[in-house]
Amino acid sequence: MGYTVNGTELETDDQGYVLEADYGDGVVQVIAAAEGITLTDAHWKVVGYLRDEYREHGQTPNFRNMLKGLSEALPGCDSKALYDLFPLGPAKQGCKVAGLPQPLGKGGY
Repeated sequence: MGYTVNGTELETDDQGYVLEADYGDGVVQVIAAAEGITLTDAHWKVVGYLRDEYREHGQTPNFRNMLKGLSEALPGCDSKALYDLFPLGPAKQGCKVAGLPQPLGKGGY
């Protein structure tokens, strides 16, 4: 399963995660559409947070750390709100939509 963004085919693993991080907005729109997600400002804030964490740490946070880290970007954000945004799991599906490789272990550090 691959995604085509601006005429370029992105390489993915068997679960649809890109093999190399792609920080373009186009990839987010294409993968979100494939996942059945209509993007909102809250989605973009989560995507930005996950991308920043990946750039800084080389991996993405697990759900608990993600919830803690997003408290500034999304005031009042709780686990239900994150699952409303990414119903298949914020730490995993959020990374997929953000154009990041599949998280390690239980969703990163």
